[in-house]
Amino acid sequence: MGKLSRRRFCREAVGGLSLASMMAKVHGQTPSHQITEQQSQALAGIAAAFMNTCDVPGMSVVLAYHTNLIYQRAFGFANLEKKEPVSDASRFRIASVTKPITSVAVFSLLEQQKLSLDAHVFGPDAILGTTYGKPPYNPGVDQITVEHLLTHTCRGWEKGPADPMFHDPEMGHKELISHTLKTRRLDFPPGTHYAYSNFGFCVLGRVIEKVTGVRYADYVREQILKPCEIDGMQIGGNTAGKHAPDEVRYYDQEGGDPYGMNISRLDSAGGWLATPLEIVRFATHVDGFPSDRNILKPETIRVMTTGSAGNPRYAKGWEVNEQGRWWHIGDLPGSSSVLLRTPAGYCAAAFMNTRRLKPDIRLGLERATQDMIRLISNPS
Repeated sequence: MGKLSRRRFCREAVGGLSLASMMAKVHGQTPSHQITEQQSQALAGIAAAFMNTCDVPGMSVVLAYHTNLIYQRAFGFANLEKKEPVSDASRFRIASVTKPITSVAVFSLLEQQKLSLDAHVFGPDAILGTTYGKPPYNPGVDQITVEHLLTHTCRGWEKGPADPMFHDPEMGHKELISHTLKTRRLDFPPGTHYAYSNFGFCVLGRVIEKVTGVRYADYVREQILKPCEIDGMQIGGNTAGKHAPDEVRYYDQEGGDPYGMNISRLDSAGGWLATPLEIVRFATHVDGFPSDRNILKPETIRVMTTGSAGNPRYAKGWEVNEQGRWWHIGDLPGSSSVLLRTPAGYCAAAFMNTRRLKPDIRLGLERATQDMIRLISNPS
């Protein structure tokens, strides 16, 4: 993939909205924060510099202050071969930015008293019963709780070369979970160590299905996304031939095959397609600010975003820090994503249709997004 020069980038490949249309409200109200044309150009410059440095074909960014949309712009190409530009309607695989969505779905069920954080997941008297195998289990499996899965402290099946979610793509959820429980032991007793687990969030999707009696994606669309005024999100397809309308094409910089995975099986762990605007709409409905229209109670949000003993910087589906910043990054072959919420009331989402892990350009995307927030929050 050849680098896009800044001149070519600015002349040929910048899509997006006019400054006037950027001032539309995330939820339909008049914005209280606006940016100048000079700031808009500076924000585009941050994006251009990052894309040139990291060889990014296409990117889309949305910034909001509380529920006010203050910047929305698309850059580069959704499809390099066809020279199709990214637009504000372009959809991306959001990868692990899915996890905050799944967490909110779980906490909505806690508020309805249909779940509890200390509920056990596997075993005759547990949420999922013996659907995925009968006792005796490998040591510790019957002690795993909903909270262990949310906090990545079940201490097994972690992200890496042996991640179950990227093996045996022919298996459905039931086969994969049953096979993994039978063949993969936990490394430590649940609750004692943090180890990021996509598989754990896959299991949470099945917990949601068991408790609600409907498919994970259907519950999320109806009970989480609809109240956030989002109606276009869906779980991604696995092949290039099953891409969604307006979905970008993916380009992996390390030779990974974006179309050789079981994306639909990732659902609750990393399967959603979205625009940045949709994810910002979601985030501003769970940001915990009293002035915003949150779909969860304040105490619920506080519990959801409090770090665990295993890792104080990871809460329950959200990365957090002591300053009150919440975020999540994600990646799959050919795609990278970031969602940020700051204690000052800013929220941002940025997606791109490429990935490189050495060096990790996800972190560059996160830094560029932070730089954008810093520019508009500290204009001097």
